[in-house]
Amino acid sequence: MAAQKIKKGDKVVVLSGKDKGRTGEVVKALPKEGKVIVSGVNVHARHRKPSQVNPQGGIERKEAPLDVSNVAIATADGKPTRVRFEERDGKKVRVAVKTGELING
Repeated sequence: MAAQKIKKGDKVVVLSGKDKGRTGEVVKALPKEGKVIVSGVNVHARHRKPSQVNPQGGIERKEAPLDVSNVAIATADGKPTRVRFEERDGKKVRVAVKTGELING
């Protein structure tokens, strides 16, 4: 399996779905499932009954995973770009296709 090109901490743009166009930071990358969790995007609400652990109950909101194919790395101006791997100074690094700049991480 190829290396996942989007990692934790990357700024990404959502390409499709109900949150299309929104940006956020990757909170968690799930490479085995091919998914990422992005902060403030794809938020689902779950109604919880009161319990001993949570005596108040209520609506619990949390981010659900997005498929990695539905997000792209955001450039400095916030536009999406693809990522390629290159070898620079003997190290394998990620490079933005549109701008050619290095992606940290």
